[in-house]
Amino acid sequence: MNEERVTQQSGGGSDDRNFGLRLGIVVVFMLVFFVAIVGQLLKIQVLDVAKYRAKANRQYVSVVTEQGRRGRILDRHGRPLAKSVESISFFADPSIVKDRAKVARLFSKRFGKSQSYYLRKLGRKKRFIWMERNVPVSKAAELMTAGLKGVDFRREQQRHYLNVGAQLIGLTDRDNLGVSGLEKSFEEQLRGTDGTRVFYRSATGELYPAPDVDQSPSIAGNDVELTIDADVQAIVEDEIMRAVSEQQAKAGMGIVMDVRSGEVLAMANYPSFDMNRRKGLTFARMRNRAVTDMFEPGSTFKIVMAAGATEALQWQASRLVDGHEGYLMVHGKSVRDHESLGIIPFRQAITESSNVVAAATAMELGPQEFYHYASEFGFGKKTGIGLLGESAGRLKEIKDWGKLTLPWMGYGYQVMATPLQMLQAYATLANDGVRMRPYIVRRVIDPDGKIVTETEPEKVAQVLKAETARYMTREYFQPVVEEGTGKTAAIEGVAVAGKTGTAQKLHNGSYQGWRHYLSSFVGYFPAEDPQYAAIIVVDEPKAAYYASTVAAPVFSRICGRSLACSPEMQQRLELKSPEWERLGKITTVVVPELKGLSAREASELLEWHGLSMARTGDNEGLVTSQSVAPGTNVQKESRVTVHLEWNNQEKSDE
Repeated sequence: MNEERVTQQSGGGSDDRNFGLRLGIVVVFMLVFFVAIVGQLLKIQVLDVAKYRAKANRQYVSVVTEQGRRGRILDRHGRPLAKSVESISFFADPSIVKDRAKVARLFSKRFGKSQSYYLRKLGRKKRFIWMERNVPVSKAAELMTAGLKGVDFRREQQRHYLNVGAQLIGLTDRDNLGVSGLEKSFEEQLRGTDGTRVFYRSATGELYPAPDVDQSPSIAGNDVELTIDADVQAIVEDEIMRAVSEQQAKAGMGIVMDVRSGEVLAMANYPSFDMNRRKGLTFARMRNRAVTDMFEPGSTFKIVMAAGATEALQWQASRLVDGHEGYLMVHGKSVRDHESLGIIPFRQAITESSNVVAAATAMELGPQEFYHYASEFGFGKKTGIGLLGESAGRLKEIKDWGKLTLPWMGYGYQVMATPLQMLQAYATLANDGVRMRPYIVRRVIDPDGKIVTETEPEKVAQVLKAETARYMTREYFQPVVEEGTGKTAAIEGVAVAGKTGTAQKLHNGSYQGWRHYLSSFVGYFPAEDPQYAAIIVVDEPKAAYYASTVAAPVFSRICGRSLACSPEMQQRLELKSPEWERLGKITTVVVPELKGLSAREASELLEWHGLSMARTGDNEGLVTSQSVAPGTNVQKESRVTVHLEWNNQEKSDE
């Protein structure tokens, strides 16, 4: 019996041990399970919190970037030369788009491209693709509210231009960043600061502003106000284009400047381009030749010789000089005049533009004096206007001169200058011998209208005595226009002073057998109290080449029309007459591209260009055609008729 009890006791102990073992296994398993859960929670909530928060945000939170409006570029009267208009850009995540055929069909219907075009885009193995960029809001409205899964949109800024000063103003790229001209050099000031708006997504997919998140509004960029007068700019561009066309020339340039302050009122280049339609745009058309291109100026450079002779040699206009009958040998090379001149007054040598007398006078001045005046007028150095790509020209140091350098520089060869440098020299003469730094940006203004920076007129150097400058105007450069080679530059009712320049262009180190010329006229007015100066340069004219025929008449037309249309100029010169009013009415502007705009947008853009609009078709539609082709020059206040419609497919679906 005792043995049986022992046996029973020992059997119970075995069961207890088995139970304890099983319990221990369960406990260990539960512990491991608990640790695994805690570990996973720790991983999710601590280690990988950013990853899962991002996933949740993609599902329930939408962050919309609002692009800060790019600042405007304004003319001197506050008129916009460049401004930003809100547009819509659509993008997609192909991995999320479920019904690609539907998306392609809707985009094809709205934008006119084939469905296969959009299907190819949606077939790319990317998480982000652009479907359409910079679409007008009116054209994008239907798709913005379509609720297409995997397709979203971004509000962006699209740049619109008045279409004057193309090379000067420059352009922005598709991302609204400046890539040339003032758009590039003032990128930091013009660029706005992007903002963000956070939205939560409801169970039905609708977005609503997040109430517990601080929204970051966008900030507009600063406006840049120029010294440019849009009306004068348009006139210069119109006349330069006309001159290049009539003379079958390679290119043309024109600049108008206020001689007292150094403000540039116009800076034009041709060939140019439509700033709102960039198809076929080349670097050559984008280049601002007025500050980048150097050339041998020819007779306009005689201002240096004349200044040295008047101030350093103390020559009077009546001094007799020898024209050598139009032919002079210098170190084995000939200097020729277009007319045979004998013993003549120095005044006549300048009005008749004698190369022989200019070469002889330069040699009498000597290297030191000649170089001094050339350098003081600003040749061989940048003007400081602050435009991209400005050239310093080329004025060799005396140690690098050859035997022919001095006499040839006397009449404008073996020296290189930009159109702006030549204008600066004559503006200096017009301003009583004071050289001002040219400038084109008047001030930068923040979105609240406060002035951030402002440019003040800056005196650079007193090049000539005031009496010397006035004497040269009265005795030399006013007679050039009244009785010499610059007669065709005259402006009715206004006294003009200036100089013609006809320079043969160098080719492969020689002028022989190369009949390509550069014709220019640079002058200022009114001669008795100069206020404005202008330069006209026509590169390689073929119909004629003398500046008196090619460039001087353009100066006359530009300045006459500018005086007629500019109340500011009229006030300074106290000009009021029917002739000025008549000339002002022929100011032309370029017709912009209107296709794809709503009636309101088209009307606003035309009004901005000084034009009016008539309409036909569906007032709620978009512009499908216009009566005057984009890029056409027309008179101000002309009317452009646009046709508005929705296409048939769109209309039947609505």
